[in-house]
Amino acid sequence: MYRDEIEGSIAEDLPSPPPKHLNLDGVQAVEDGTGPLFHRRYRARIRESDVGPDELVALVAEDPDRVAPSEFATFRRVDGEEGPMRVGDDYLVRMAGPWDGPVRVSTRRPDSFRLLTLEGHLEAGQIEFRACRDGDRLVFEIESWARSKDRLTDLLYDRLRMSKEVQLHMWTSTLEGIVGLSGGKLERGLEIHTRTVAEAGLDE
Repeated sequence: MYRDEIEGSIAEDLPSPPPKHLNLDGVQAVEDGTGPLFHRRYRARIRESDVGPDELVALVAEDPDRVAPSEFATFRRVDGEEGPMRVGDDYLVRMAGPWDGPVRVSTRRPDSFRLLTLEGHLEAGQIEFRACRDGDRLVFEIESWARSKDRLTDLLYDRLRMSKEVQLHMWTSTLEGIVGLSGGKLERGLEIHTRTVAEAGLDE
C-alpha cells in the first residue's frame, strides 16, 4: 500500500457540481460541511483482468454489496426501481458503529458512477467509482471529495483520525474486492493519494 498526503487548493480540489436535473432534496454538499476538505483517490492497477472497464463498473453498480467488506459495510437500495443502478436512486451504506450513510446516485456512465451524501451521513460531499484502460492494464479508482458534517465528526475524523482510518480500510478492502471481481491480479499494491484543503480557505 502506497500513501501520501499533501496540501491541496480550492482551484484543483473541489468536486464538479451535480447535474441540474437531479433532485437535490436532502443532499449534503461540500459547502454544507465543517472542517477541511479531503480529496482522496484510491487506485488499483489490475493485470490479466477477465473483463473490460465498462463491464467491471457494471458489475459493481449492479450490486455494490458484492465488493463491500461485509465486516465494515453493506449497501442497500432504499429508493429506486429494481434492476441496474440509475441516476436518482438512493442507497443506505450501513456500517459498523455510528457510520451509516445515505447516498444518492448523481451520475451513471458506462465507465463510472458517482454518489452524493445525504442528510444523516457523517460526511458532506461526493464519491466516484470508475475504471479505464492503461495499456494492457485495467485501472480502477475510487475518488472522494468530502468534509465532516459537523464539529464532532470533524474531531473524530481529522483530529483523532478514528473514522478516517475506518474509512481508509473500508475503501481499500472494497478495491481488493473489485480486483477479485475482475478475475485479475493486483499490480504493485494499492495507491492512496490525499489532498487536503484547509477549512479557512473553504469558508472565505
